[in-house]
Amino acid sequence: MLSFGDLVAGDRIVVRYRLEQSQEGEKFSDALGEVQEITDDSISVKTRSEVVIIARSSITHAKRVPPPPPRRRPRT
Repeated sequence: MLSFGDLVAGDRIVVRYRLEQSQEGEKFSDALGEVQEITDDSISVKTRSEVVIIARSSITHAKRVPPPPPRRRPRT
């Protein structure tokens, strides 16, 4: 797993984290975006739609990802 000490604001990452425990088992979510802030307890990731604050204790996987591909030009 990624060492959070190596990250800086602006790095693009994907994070898988636990949402809750239910009778069916654990539920997970993913956040893909840019690191906004890292603290001892949490990491903030700016996704396309919102800033997600994730408790570090709930993170199961994390890795750096390359920049998004350039947008295609509109069809004419």
